[in-house]
Amino acid sequence: MTTAFVTGATGFLGRHLVRELLGAGIAVRGLCRTPAAGADLAARGVTLVPGDLLEPASLAEGFASAPPDVVFHTAADTSSWTPGNARQTRINIEGTRALVALAERHGAAFVHTSSISAYSHLVHETLREDTPQRGGESWINYERTKYEAEQIVRAAGARGLRTIVCYPAHIFGPGDTHNWSRLIRLIDQNRLPGAPPGSGAFADVREVARAELAAFQGGRFGERYLLGGEHAAFLDLIHRIGRLLGRSTPARATPAFALKAFAHASDLWSRVTRKAPEITPEAAAYTCHHLRVDSGKAIAELGYHEIPLDSMLADTVAWMREARMLSAA
Repeated sequence: MTTAFVTGATGFLGRHLVRELLGAGIAVRGLCRTPAAGADLAARGVTLVPGDLLEPASLAEGFASAPPDVVFHTAADTSSWTPGNARQTRINIEGTRALVALAERHGAAFVHTSSISAYSHLVHETLREDTPQRGGESWINYERTKYEAEQIVRAAGARGLRTIVCYPAHIFGPGDTHNWSRLIRLIDQNRLPGAPPGSGAFADVREVARAELAAFQGGRFGERYLLGGEHAAFLDLIHRIGRLLGRSTPARATPAFALKAFAHASDLWSRVTRKAPEITPEAAAYTCHHLRVDSGKAIAELGYHEIPLDSMLADTVAWMREARMLSAA
């Protein structure tokens, strides 16, 4: 039986990936910080591996006894607050380096979840796999670390490691407790201070998980895949969520200069309070950017589907209601 070692197994994408792997008859070892966090996964037959990317030595447990056939690396620190940069660098770069070294030592394939952030908000054209990446020159630590982590993976690929790199766009879907669900909760609570002026490409988490599995099963080693979706302005996204929830939303987007000024002021105040602000300069840069992604390669080679945004939003809101994350309908 094929065995997969999944980092970030208890995370948003990781849980969906684990479900796909189990459905395909693949045995799963899931990295998690505490057994309690993965109790539901253990009940479904996942072997929990206590460990943390901050502690590279703990990763070796995922390769104990019989090494896995493949590593799916979905874990990352996505923080956009400068005081967390050192920790983020250790997780995203050094954690990936340690994991790649183990995969090379044991001959496991490596499916790496990179990010559109590896290309950077500095790129303004539609993203394609051959678009030059600028993450390495970005002032945003997350973009730099995702770029540099990917370089570690690709360098190992040049040495013979069987690698696949996937770049999800903005991920939506059921099971989201910390990402775009935060925006939905703010709208539900009538606490959204404004709408950013940028736009994005929105991917269904379930399709991202299926695409990563399809890439491995199809043996697409050495390939890279952008996993995008429907393009929409953030103001349009907010209006759609507002209609679903029956909540009022801003009529116009906040001008970029005002949003960035507020973010910088909030960041300065956060150094006094030592508490992350609602919006950081990094987050303001993301949400003022216009992101477009061409998923053509993944559609053609992996059977990837770009799910309509309205369908993703409806499923996400329904799940959040069931999880009692929203007020009563």
